[in-house]
Amino acid sequence: MATSSDDRRVTVVPGGPVLVEGPVEVVGEDGVVARSDRFLVALCACRRSKRYPWCDTSHRERRRSGGAV
Repeated sequence: MATSSDDRRVTVVPGGPVLVEGPVEVVGEDGVVARSDRFLVALCACRRSKRYPWCDTSHRERRRSGGAV
């Protein structure tokens, strides 16, 4: 299959973000468009990010049960 300059590679990272070769436009549920001109964009898949739709590595935080530190 031939590729064009409009093709984008998307990589799903298990337990992490969705990586998209940029530039990209992301349309949110509310219709707001977020744009990035970066060559690689990490999109949040866990919805914990304070910068949603962009990943801020919040998926790395793990909470232990039982009070152990």
